[in-house]
Amino acid sequence: MSTPWLFLLMPTWAWPAAAVGLGVPLLALAIDWWLGEPPARWHPVVWMGSALHRGGEWVAPLQPVARDFRRFWLGALVWIALAAIVLIVSWWLQHAALMLLAWLAVVMLAFLLKPLLAWRMLHDEVLAVEVALGQSLPAGRAQLARLVSRDVSALTVVQVRESAIESLAENLNDSVVAPLFWFALLGLPGAALYRFANTADAMWGYPGMRSGRYWQWAGKWAARADDVLSWVPARITALLLAVVARGLPFAALARQARKTPSPNSGWPMAAMALALNVRLAKPGVYTLHSKGRRAGPLDTRRAARLGTQVVLAMVPVVAGLQLLVLVAVAWVHA
Repeated sequence: MSTPWLFLLMPTWAWPAAAVGLGVPLLALAIDWWLGEPPARWHPVVWMGSALHRGGEWVAPLQPVARDFRRFWLGALVWIALAAIVLIVSWWLQHAALMLLAWLAVVMLAFLLKPLLAWRMLHDEVLAVEVALGQSLPAGRAQLARLVSRDVSALTVVQVRESAIESLAENLNDSVVAPLFWFALLGLPGAALYRFANTADAMWGYPGMRSGRYWQWAGKWAARADDVLSWVPARITALLLAVVARGLPFAALARQARKTPSPNSGWPMAAMALALNVRLAKPGVYTLHSKGRRAGPLDTRRAARLGTQVVLAMVPVVAGLQLLVLVAVAWVHA
């Protein structure tokens, strides 16, 4: 009984399964859209980042080292220790919420889930890039720098726009679809673990130097853990983009997705490129849908609308996954 709505549902069979399954993610997304992000001092993902920053100072060396297996296992142990803390705290919070009245438990779980997903912030930040580009190229680059880790200083107007659309597609998975997927399967601990893994990858998962430290070996576990946890959600994101775009050729989607170094991020980015019929590229690394047209100002807004449709389409997917878990639990206990 790891999924939170099972605890709500099984003592109170008057609740229809689908209604309960939809309740928590729907309310969490509504809170996200109405209220946005909580203050940094109360944000659990910020806390995760602070813990990873401190752990990284202990784990990653200041100079490159060849085949440093000791650093690899040290990074793995620190990751596991921090992940265990995340799981224990989130399980305890979920357990406390489920001791409340059913309707109050749904509300509390939604407020606990909300900081683990972020669509409004991503949506607004990407559209802000387009607004900034309307002012000047330097303003667009500066706004994009808030979204991506790549060097933006030499990007053209079209490249800035492409990068913003790519960021929206990739983070649509990382910030919404994947947390909801793991919430559906494992409850609040599942969503919290995913957000921790994704944050760890963003901070540690680099193949070389970053922020004065060498991550090739110290961050390898974090990078691989995020790859594993993102594998299914990334493909669900691409599938949902194909659905809201009213169909995309799967063979072309798979072919384009394989062009990126990441085993996962290429799927939502390739789906977005095909859905918009635009070319998306990271200079010197990959080009997706090279036969597509140059991205224009309206394409950024179209990408944001498609993203919103994917977010809404994910809600019944979550309910369906929870229903499958309920059936599996009922079968095991039969």
